[in-house]
Amino acid sequence: MPDRLTLGFDTSAAHCAAALLRGDRVLVQRREEMTKGQAERLMPLLEEVLAEAGVSWRDIDVIGVGTGPGNFTGVRVAVAAARGLALSLKIPAIGIGATEAAAHDLPRPCRIVIPTRGAEVIWQDFTAEGSEGGRPQQAATGALPPGPTPAAPAVPTAVAIAQLAAARADTPAPRPAPIYLRAADAAPGRDTPPLILP
Repeated sequence: MPDRLTLGFDTSAAHCAAALLRGDRVLVQRREEMTKGQAERLMPLLEEVLAEAGVSWRDIDVIGVGTGPGNFTGVRVAVAAARGLALSLKIPAIGIGATEAAAHDLPRPCRIVIPTRGAEVIWQDFTAEGSEGGRPQQAATGALPPGPTPAAPAVPTAVAIAQLAAARADTPAPRPAPIYLRAADAAPGRDTPPLILP
């Protein structure tokens, strides 16, 4: 892997996590547990990570971002930040799914199970060949189909996101987009929008 500087971050769950890698080497990693406030905390956290490593935004070569599924607002916060940074810095932003990040560096086949709020989990099976076994799915806790025993992640979330993004940086990819398994809890307003004057 080239000696590129990769910034990975994630706010798809009850945390704000970031990691900075030089090639394969982890320079800085941070994870702060929080149920809300990721929108306010993400950019200051990224600034702190860069400062600790002694680099600036212009030194970053690749951005990796967690795209969920997970917390609806948290996913949108990270994806919007990654897309904005990539556009302003003119560098690639690579979206990495939550289950894929959790399965990074695990022996295959494996099953990833991520708890969510309530009595549901997000899960995905990964095949022995290393390819994804379909897409993430949602199920009631205890109602998963037969399959591999659920495995715990081997690599911290933000580090896995950065490593996967760095490995894919030379492959053309669409802009990061959120992965949603269900519609948002909030509905758009039904009022007539305001008239925009010329």
